[in-house]
Amino acid sequence: MGLDIFVTPDAEAAATAAAGLLAEAATAGGSIVLAGGSTPQRAYELAAELHSDWGDAEVWFGDDRCVSPQDPRSNQLLVRQALIDRLVVPPTVRAMATTLPPDAAAALYDAALTDEVLDLVLLGLGPDGHTASLFPDAPSLDVTDRLAVVAEPGLEPFVQRITLTIPALEAGRHVVFLSVGEGKAPAVRRAFGEEPSRLTPASLVRSRQGVTTVILDEAAASLLG
Repeated sequence: MGLDIFVTPDAEAAATAAAGLLAEAATAGGSIVLAGGSTPQRAYELAAELHSDWGDAEVWFGDDRCVSPQDPRSNQLLVRQALIDRLVVPPTVRAMATTLPPDAAAALYDAALTDEVLDLVLLGLGPDGHTASLFPDAPSLDVTDRLAVVAEPGLEPFVQRITLTIPALEAGRHVVFLSVGEGKAPAVRRAFGEEPSRLTPASLVRSRQGVTTVILDEAAASLLG
């Protein structure tokens, strides 16, 4: 389906654009998949300011590390501090059971996602081209019969992870990538300006039935043709 690329002046403008999409999905009572990492944090803060009642929405996670939800490395902690705790009415949060054995946690999330319609899937982009915890040339890229699997870390912190698979992410009605900074420019070019490749997992993820939106700042977009 369609790929729309929006280039904003700076990181704050990119975060504002992503926040608007998140708030819109929350207002509509959608099922929203959130990303970890430092890039979306500002978008979450702004989304909470734009719309403080997420009571009709559900929040899922694109991936998480197999650590306690109170661990600084936890995506759940990031989302809670940047978004959930700032809301007047929080959403239903469908967190990964990251304190269970990884195989069990992945199986539970896979089952929970069965027949779930994901309205908005927010993804980041690593300098190596990974998205969620789908790393370059990893076995998880070949999974077609599971919605969530265990992933070995492709970069620090070196702890096991649970990640949604490509089929799960592509099922999103609206897939949104958010990437900012000059350091992401080579990965942005590979993911959105070149042919799909297993060496750049983000290039393999596109909404099957909806639209894929890429939100960049000028620095991240600097190597796109």
